Amino acid sequence: MSTEPTDIPGDDEPIEGKPGTSAGRGSALMAAGTFVSRGLGMVRNVLLVAAVGATGPIANAFDIANKLPNVLYALLATGLINAVLVPQLVKAFRRSDGQEYVDKLLTVATTIIAVASIAFTIAAPLLVRLYTDSSWTPAQLALATALAFWCTPQLFFYGLYAILGQVLNARQQFGPYMWAPALNNIVSIIGFGAYVWIFGRASIDGSVEALAAWDPSQTIWLGLIATGGIAAQALILFVPLYRSGFRWRLRFGVRGIGLRAAGTVSMWVILATLVDQVGTWWITRLATAAPHAAVSEGFTGVSAEVASNGTYTQALMIYLLPHSLVTVSITTALFTGMSRAASRGEIDKVRSHLSDGLRMVGVFTIVATVAMVVLAQPLTKALVPSMREVEVAVTAPALQTMALGLVPLGAMVLMKWAFFAFEDGRTVFWMQVPGTASLLLLSWISTLILPGQYWVAGIGAAMALANIIVVVARYGGLRRKLHGLDEARVIRLHVRAVVAALIAAVPAWLVAELIGFTPGDSWGQALIVSAAGGTVLLVLYAALLKIMRVRELDTLLGPITRRLRRR
Repeated sequence: MSTEPTDIPGDDEPIEGKPGTSAGRGSALMAAGTFVSRGLGMVRNVLLVAAVGATGPIANAFDIANKLPNVLYALLATGLINAVLVPQLVKAFRRSDGQEYVDKLLTVATTIIAVASIAFTIAAPLLVRLYTDSSWTPAQLALATALAFWCTPQLFFYGLYAILGQVLNARQQFGPYMWAPALNNIVSIIGFGAYVWIFGRASIDGSVEALAAWDPSQTIWLGLIATGGIAAQALILFVPLYRSGFRWRLRFGVRGIGLRAAGTVSMWVILATLVDQVGTWWITRLATAAPHAAVSEGFTGVSAEVASNGTYTQALMIYLLPHSLVTVSITTALFTGMSRAASRGEIDKVRSHLSDGLRMVGVFTIVATVAMVVLAQPLTKALVPSMREVEVAVTAPALQTMALGLVPLGAMVLMKWAFFAFEDGRTVFWMQVPGTASLLLLSWISTLILPGQYWVAGIGAAMALANIIVVVARYGGLRRKLHGLDEARVIRLHVRAVVAALIAAVPAWLVAELIGFTPGDSWGQALIVSAAGGTVLLVLYAALLKIMRVRELDTLLGPITRRLRRR
């Protein structure tokens, strides 16, 4: 699974002259909204882990139920919303009869999403069985299915949020779309906090008694909280739209609204997303089978002491945090320049932009990788303080193996967007196929050679290797298209950064060992170890890069240092 964004960059380019904020102010609002939402999302996750755990049958059942609407939305958003709705909205706001056109477009899109949400909710039992291993007990399947009935309707609200958000973006009202997820997190924080106060922390015991003690009211609470947050995130967008004077009237009819207008790039992106979701399905099924496999092989602990799909999701969240906060920002900023240069046939400029991105992202992702490997346990506890000892112990190894794929993940996204700059989605699809195929094969092989308690860590390693395979494939295609990728400078930067990070890792690890941390230690201890070890790592890494005259570090830190100087 690539875990890279599946949207089509540039499709939602704002329309000049419409009401709203300026582009510069909009960018600032979006960045601020993303940052605040990520912070609140971390708090939400802490309370969620307190409510359901990070391992054990309850955590795994909720993970499957809450994953289904996200998987389904990834397919629906890529197909209907990004491929068809967004470009048609852009055209609609430029037409003299745009209001009727927009009304019909939104009505049809919302109807399709509503029908799909109802159908998938009815099919929840089948979907749960599709994503779980046959070793799950009837009680576990029943809990996952009951939760799925409550969580799957999130699909409708995800779709509504995307539709209304694209209308806002087309009208240059950038802030609400990026700030709305903060409301989702606030609702969830209040809800999960109340849940823990009323019901207490979830048992991570894998025994029959733990599931038998589960109260149906707990299922209703969890479902209402999870889906209620997404509903609030979507419905709040009606407020800024109404205040800006936009009115949406239901108008049915499909003639002339462009539902057949998905371009070639969009079609190939949809296919690539389908391939990517096959990888998600496969590794989810393997992860759900890990506890039973470990016990069957003679594992002496309880099944909750084995990493499974709930653990995988927690490790993935931490792994993607630096990518979503820094890497995506860099790649998004570079895409406009690459697209403009590609449209003018300026191959040298595209190559230069890509080289800049690969080097800047490499400087950041290399040190982030080392931090996750060296400080995995204290970082896990520091970021998710509600984890118990066994949960920290089983999550950290999965995070360490996943982290090995962070550097190629950043390169993957940059290379993909370079192809999109040339409106070449076909090549992206065909290069995704070997990546997903290798993920399927390598993760399956890991289950053959590793004990069940290490399956999720093996899946993390398979993800990292699959990312590398995709990078190699995309490199070959871009090298031909761009007549080279400035390989000498890119490789030289990565070699220097790896050397600097490895040297800095040794004293960082020693500091962490001297202070000491075990999975059962407190959150405060985790913060101290993470801060001390991380500071040593970053200071030495930056100093070594300075000595090696790595200029990309200055470029990466430029906005921060300039802001500090103003103060």
